[in-house]
Amino acid sequence: MKSLKVVFLGTPEFAKTSLETIHKSHHQVVGVVTVADKASGRGQKISQSPVKIFAAENNIPVFQPEKLRNPEFLEDLRKLDADVFVVVAFRMMPKILFEMPKIGTFNLHASLLPDYRGAAPINYAIINGEEKSGATTFFINEKIDEGNILLQEEIPVLKNENAGSLHDRLMEMGAKLVVKTLDGLAENSITEKPQPQVEHPKNAYKIFKEDTKIDWSKTSKEIHQFILGMSPYPAAFTTLKIGEEEKGLKIFGGKFELSNHGKRAGTLDISKNDFKIYTKDGIYFPLELQLEGKKRMNIKDFLNGFRNFDEIKMA
Repeated sequence: MKSLKVVFLGTPEFAKTSLETIHKSHHQVVGVVTVADKASGRGQKISQSPVKIFAAENNIPVFQPEKLRNPEFLEDLRKLDADVFVVVAFRMMPKILFEMPKIGTFNLHASLLPDYRGAAPINYAIINGEEKSGATTFFINEKIDEGNILLQEEIPVLKNENAGSLHDRLMEMGAKLVVKTLDGLAENSITEKPQPQVEHPKNAYKIFKEDTKIDWSKTSKEIHQFILGMSPYPAAFTTLKIGEEEKGLKIFGGKFELSNHGKRAGTLDISKNDFKIYTKDGIYFPLELQLEGKKRMNIKDFLNGFRNFDEIKMA
């Protein structure tokens, strides 16, 4: 089978798995493009992207341009004479870059396009209670996530699965799909297809801090899916009032039951053995949580940390 020369563009762990799988295949990774190293954490230690770390360990040339239109960077890439660029979890690319390789530039997206275009497809698939998800490889064009589809595979979403679990399954599946796409392009056996025209495709916009707040006036099922869809990252939160102090409370998982309780949605019922929050149509029981300034813990350890439950209210 023909081997392709590949330049890989990506940053996080999700991308690193695809890079590693290509590297183990018969295709040749001739260069890697990733974000610049940055200072992070309390000690402002310089951190490198998972993609850069893997590339450095395997002696693959690494490029970390501040600007993707930088003429020197573009010239260096041209010299690699790659057949194809593969993009996984990277940033917007200018036309001058994605049109450079002979075959083109394709992207791996963690959804069944045209649904869930955007930055957070995995989170929204869980939030919306989808029964299936998947991954798509497609040629990049000037519109975000709208290029012609190469290959697509679906997987079922498991019961009570959170975004972290689906992320890990799609990361492994997507990496294999990337290599399958490279094989198909090498053999000229893939027919690219325009994305179906859908009047109202489901969107997966970038999630900001204000988007992660739990709305207790929704149904128990909606709240449950929202919390799962935000878990473990960026994490859904609510606010508690402990005495005179307000503190954020991240909730990573729990369970619910439906009931006609007659209480106002968002009312808290807390004691040594119980933590209930009333919803529009039932009760939500948080099981994994993290109070601002504390570490993540299970409900038993969380409740053991309080003496006076009368002073705890919903803010």
